[in-house]
Amino acid sequence: MAAGEVAIGVIFLSQVVFGILGNSFLAYHYLLVYIMGYRLRFTDWILQHLVVANFLTLICKGVPETIADFGLKDFLDDLGCKFLPYLHRVGRGVSISSTSFVGVFQAITINTKCSRWTKDKVKSPCFIASCVYMSWILSLIANIGIPMNMTARWSQRNMTNLKEYGYCAAVYVDKTSDILYVALLSSPDVFFMGLMLWSSVSMVYILYRHRQRMKHIQRSHLSLRSSPETRATKTILLLVSTFVCFYAVSCLLHASLTLMNDPGWLLVNMATIVSGCFPTVSPFLLM
Repeated sequence: MAAGEVAIGVIFLSQVVFGILGNSFLAYHYLLVYIMGYRLRFTDWILQHLVVANFLTLICKGVPETIADFGLKDFLDDLGCKFLPYLHRVGRGVSISSTSFVGVFQAITINTKCSRWTKDKVKSPCFIASCVYMSWILSLIANIGIPMNMTARWSQRNMTNLKEYGYCAAVYVDKTSDILYVALLSSPDVFFMGLMLWSSVSMVYILYRHRQRMKHIQRSHLSLRSSPETRATKTILLLVSTFVCFYAVSCLLHASLTLMNDPGWLLVNMATIVSGCFPTVSPFLLM
């Protein structure tokens, strides 16, 4: 076992441990709030699903990668190689949609130009639940092709059209099919990324405009810093910005993996490390 593989394995293990601890703490917090009977903020309903998506991403990708880099390569059967990557992609899809919903709904809430009906609508638990559950369904459908393409390495040793991804492999068809496959997987993500960028720009503009107004007010208890809604907006803006940064790099790396006939060991591991950064970091941003 090479020293490089051990180093990558330690990075994966650190991501999984810290990510699971952070998300477990956040899940415990929401469970405690529910048991105590406190009222959840509208964003908390979405963030609960983000926690579940983070667990899926870390467990279905981080744990197998850690095991593989510590020397055990062919530990998954064909069924495991089909459904673990599928569940990882589903969690990744729900992660981007949940983060997008949090940003968009918060931007609408703090926008003084939006009607009262619109603000009440986006705060409705029924409306929020409908949006989040639809994102789960969309992610499940959009990634349905993954189990058809993935296979265990040891079960297909005689096939020459395989692209190895560490402990599993993907069946290579042709370049055109790969491009269409990337376009299909990326289209929902591009849509939600656009919503995220719009909400981020809107929140920055609203906060800037509010700060300019507050400069003319001398009373300290009306300052921008003392507003709970403003602090929540800044936290969400930090969460969305962090996601956009990590996801943009991750998207480029995953597209390269799909389009390359023989992706190298370093590129495969870099893509996995970057994709695990947001599920690991996000719970600590929300604490």
